Amino acid sequence: MTVHPKIKLSRLRDIGWSLWDPIGLGSPGDGWPESCADEYDSYLLMVSTMLCSGHSREDASEYLRQIAGVQMGLSDVDAGAAKAAANAIADYLETLPDGPSNVP
Repeated sequence: MTVHPKIKLSRLRDIGWSLWDPIGLGSPGDGWPESCADEYDSYLLMVSTMLCSGHSREDASEYLRQIAGVQMGLSDVDAGAAKAAANAIADYLETLPDGPSNVP
């Protein structure tokens, strides 16, 4: 049975905005425009779900790279940004009481 911790979407948005904004929708200090928040939120929530379900940090990073490269159609995907965001989300989840204790 997969346990899903209580995740603060605002924290995921902070991570996403600061580390992974593949098409440059936001501006420093402002975050993502509300018109784009739902789409980006769904990507970050999927990363959280993957990590809580036993997927690795690398799996989560690859998911974000695929979103940027395939779904968003970018030819130049910043793999480092995807990795940094996946690692930051994993680190955040590990701090939650019901979160995974060690994300590979």
